[in-house]
Amino acid sequence: MDLLLLLLLLLLSQPVSGKLRTKCPLNLQQQDGKKQWSYYRLGDHLISIVSSATVMPPITVSFNTAPYNQSPSSLFTDPARILRFIFAIQQINKNSQLLYNLTLGYNIHDNYMNTLGTSDALLDMLSTGEANVPNYSCGKKDNLLTFLDGALDDISIQMSTLVGTYKVPQISYGIVSEALCDKSQIPFFHQMVPQNGIQYPGIVQLLLHFRWTLIGLFPPDTEEGENFMRTFTPMLVRNGICAVISQQFSMTKPTEPLRNAISKWRQINVFVHFIEFVSFFDRIQHIHLTLEDLPGPIEGKVCITTIVEKLKMSRHTLFKYIHSIWTFAFQEKKWPKDDAFQPSLFWDSKFQDHSFHCSFLKHVLSVKGRRRCTQRAPLDMQEKSNGIQIQIDHRFYSVVKTLAHVLNAAYSSTSRRAKKEEIERLEAPRLQPWQFHPFLEKNEFCNLSWEKLYLDQSGNVAADLNIISWLLFLREDAIKQQLGSFERQRLIISQDALSRLKLFNKSLPQSKCVDNCHPGFVKRAREEEPVCCYDCVPCPEGTISTQEDDQYPTENRVQCIPKRITFLSYEEYLGIILVSFAVLLVLTTGFVLVIFLKYLGTPIVKANNRDLSFILLVSLLFSFLSSFFFIGQPRKANCLLRQTMFSIGFSVAVSSVLAKTITVVLAFLATKPGSRMRRWLGKSLANSIILSGSAGKIIICVIWLGVSPPFPDSDLHSQPGMIILQCNEGSVTMFYVVLSYMGFLATICFTVAFLARNLPGAFNEAKLITFSMLVFCSVWVSFLPTYLSTKGKYTVAVQVFSILASSAGLLCCIFFPKCYIIILRPDLNTKEHLVIKVGI
Repeated sequence: MDLLLLLLLLLLSQPVSGKLRTKCPLNLQQQDGKKQWSYYRLGDHLISIVSSATVMPPITVSFNTAPYNQSPSSLFTDPARILRFIFAIQQINKNSQLLYNLTLGYNIHDNYMNTLGTSDALLDMLSTGEANVPNYSCGKKDNLLTFLDGALDDISIQMSTLVGTYKVPQISYGIVSEALCDKSQIPFFHQMVPQNGIQYPGIVQLLLHFRWTLIGLFPPDTEEGENFMRTFTPMLVRNGICAVISQQFSMTKPTEPLRNAISKWRQINVFVHFIEFVSFFDRIQHIHLTLEDLPGPIEGKVCITTIVEKLKMSRHTLFKYIHSIWTFAFQEKKWPKDDAFQPSLFWDSKFQDHSFHCSFLKHVLSVKGRRRCTQRAPLDMQEKSNGIQIQIDHRFYSVVKTLAHVLNAAYSSTSRRAKKEEIERLEAPRLQPWQFHPFLEKNEFCNLSWEKLYLDQSGNVAADLNIISWLLFLREDAIKQQLGSFERQRLIISQDALSRLKLFNKSLPQSKCVDNCHPGFVKRAREEEPVCCYDCVPCPEGTISTQEDDQYPTENRVQCIPKRITFLSYEEYLGIILVSFAVLLVLTTGFVLVIFLKYLGTPIVKANNRDLSFILLVSLLFSFLSSFFFIGQPRKANCLLRQTMFSIGFSVAVSSVLAKTITVVLAFLATKPGSRMRRWLGKSLANSIILSGSAGKIIICVIWLGVSPPFPDSDLHSQPGMIILQCNEGSVTMFYVVLSYMGFLATICFTVAFLARNLPGAFNEAKLITFSMLVFCSVWVSFLPTYLSTKGKYTVAVQVFSILASSAGLLCCIFFPKCYIIILRPDLNTKEHLVIKVGI
């Protein structure tokens, strides 16, 4: 049976291999052994690592060989990068406090920084057999635990697509894009360091701190460059920074668009570069060639990069026009003394011959072969005199250390839930990758990392950053200094670093269109120019206020002070004058009323209906008293009563005057022989006139109070620097309806009195009424334009003055002549002088 299966396998293998070779007749056997490799060591759990240890420069791709197998003389493999991984895992395995009765193995592959090499590496790692065929097993188990990824974003996305299918956790120990952090799309991707963009707020705060409002953006024409523009540009707009140049470009396209943009805006001295991986110096070269063709002084450019890694600089002719290059780096913690981690090691150049067994493997089901180096002995650290120094990757060490902690926690949790018969087995079942995934969600890397990482309010990994400035000199080496830091979203600038810039004669350049406006001036945009280019004009009145409506600018518009609350009060001069005038008129009206009561039976008091005189005096008294409701701080009761009391009192007064006028006319007509007007004389007609005239005003006031009553209000805008407390009339329409009705009654009264002014008689009251109504109408006609043209408390003062003046006109014109006769000329206060003499 076994022989039959083997024969069937051999028969199936030939067509598969032949078919593949027919589709892609590549001569790979000769070259695969020279270039494609992997390092392998068995353990209880296997960590698969996709590395970019081999650097391959851009070449023209030929279609008869694989891209990563071309131009063998230009390939350069960094063995130190591989050693960093191996030594870190070896140190974790040696620490018994981290792993209990477990060891970690590794499977390290090179992806040559391209997607084809990544696909081949992933297929090999997911295939437990020798051939790159997933799900094909020849009895070999690697106990794959997780993938460690430090590749570019597009390669990481490619890895997650395949690895997520097998529910194998993918751990990235490099900065990744936001697309990889979407758990709904990539649930098995675990982020150990912050995502790309944590430095963007720091860059914006840097620009604001040094007042660089005119900048240039240089992203690559890649998907990540597009993401940078979509994310970073709105942040600049919100903070008033103008990206006058936003040029996406590649190294292969002409520089003409970039040259035109820079030549148009020569005052741009700050460039923000979105840098991907190792393209930084190529980008600087691109800018250098562009600047070199421009006339005039163009030195002193500051390049702010998005790099969040340690960068090395040296003397270079490309830095001729560069003032400094600014980068970001993670802040690091002090490593605990009890940790066995050694930051630097020394290794022998012939370590591979001593510690690894390398062989070329090619399976019958695979069209590719590779050199696999299996570790057979621990890597011994050499003495300093006998070895070459390398720096251990502390971030990778922290990641592996985190995996060890999480692995222990996972086994501890599994063992507590295990059944009794499973515990009694000689060999406990190994943890599967999908079982390891939930424990990685806790993200203990922030606590175990050598870098200062933390979780922000959204639960995402964030970090404190240092801002590194490389001062560049044409004939000297670059000087590195820490310009400041960006901690917990707050920018901190080192004043000592700024002082050193002056010592090196490297003061920071300006990068803005115009100087800032001085206090008391406001920006006015220029046409067809960016919003950062503006003119400074004096601030309009009231525009410097820092808090809406409760402050106002001083006279020179450089400081805001609290507004002063004002209203027509009893303490100020205007209020005192009006109150004094009102009190005098109230006393005068009371004095006239007393006189009329004392001389109640005299002919002049009886003339023209004595009761109407008393009603008129009482209504005038209420009109004078209503003026007090207009003075003082407006309150709800004041606002409700003052207009109604004033309008009803005036309507009663004007109706009384109208009744008096009609009484005079009827009295004259009644003296004619055969006249029927005598029956209209009497109190009933006068009372009807007063009631009908007042009833109309009362109905209007009730409607006003029911629909939109007056209420206390404050005016914040009429007068600069003041908050005016006033009564809002509620309905302006009803206010003018009240005035119109009062004017209607006054017009009728004036017309009737004017027509009856020449009636004969020794004492014709119609003349007095005509003159009084003339004063009354003159006051209220002049009231409207004056009321509309004044503001604040002076509006109230105008209305109070109109009430007092018009009421005083009625009092003086109608009652003063009678008081004169009663007190000073009692000889005229007889019936004979009041009899109407009609000539024939």
